[in-house]
Amino acid sequence: MDRLPKIGLPIIFILILAVILVSKSAVNINAGEAGVLWKRFGGGVVTDKPPLGEGFHLVAPWNKVYVYEVRRQEIFEKMKVLSSNGLDIQLDASAWYKPDEADLGKLHKEIGENYLDRIILPTIRSAARSVVGRYTPEQLYSSKRDAIQQEIFEETQKIVEKQFIVLDEVLVRDVTLPPTIKEAIERKLKQEQESLEYEFRLEKAQKEAERQRIEAQGKADANRILSASLTDKILQDKGIEATLELSRSNNSKVIVVGSGEGGLPIILGNQ
Repeated sequence: MDRLPKIGLPIIFILILAVILVSKSAVNINAGEAGVLWKRFGGGVVTDKPPLGEGFHLVAPWNKVYVYEVRRQEIFEKMKVLSSNGLDIQLDASAWYKPDEADLGKLHKEIGENYLDRIILPTIRSAARSVVGRYTPEQLYSSKRDAIQQEIFEETQKIVEKQFIVLDEVLVRDVTLPPTIKEAIERKLKQEQESLEYEFRLEKAQKEAERQRIEAQGKADANRILSASLTDKILQDKGIEATLELSRSNNSKVIVVGSGEGGLPIILGNQ
């Protein structure tokens, strides 16, 4: 009986040690995450195997697992850049990105967990300065925002894709110009709009005048052709036809045939 406590102590010690080892060895990777294994006695970061996927994993207690979020993430950035004529422009942009899961080990080995500040943000800033410097404030404010957005994305992507990073999109959310420049551009745009509206109304009036001229010319040509085709005989026949039509009506009248000018009938009403 006296020996039981002496036997029980090592067992308890072993159990405690086992619990500690298991707790140190157990790694749980949540949804949307992946793990990079670092082996203390096996060459460091594992780059020749896929990263650890979601779920529960047991690793040697002297090794370590670095967990990365591999879902698409978004970063917002406000930047001060210069236009082609040297004016200060504030650009509000955002980027959608994620680490390349297949090369997560290489990303961790060559860049590290802080790849956002080391690679993505500096690259976006550099690309934004380069692209915006090609345009005037007026182009930035009005017509070229989509082109600027695409160019910043393309220049950023060329760099980050070589750094084991996937860039899905760069969005230019706002372009802020100095107030005086913005007001001048808005005045110019308003004047251009008014000028276009005036040109439209002038063109419409010219087209209407041309339509009326063509219509009048057509009527004149028709009258000239009709006048040239009418003879005294035709007019006389037409007058007789009209007289016959009138004679059939119920109105009281007296028709004297052949007494009018050119031998046309004279119609005498009851008044």
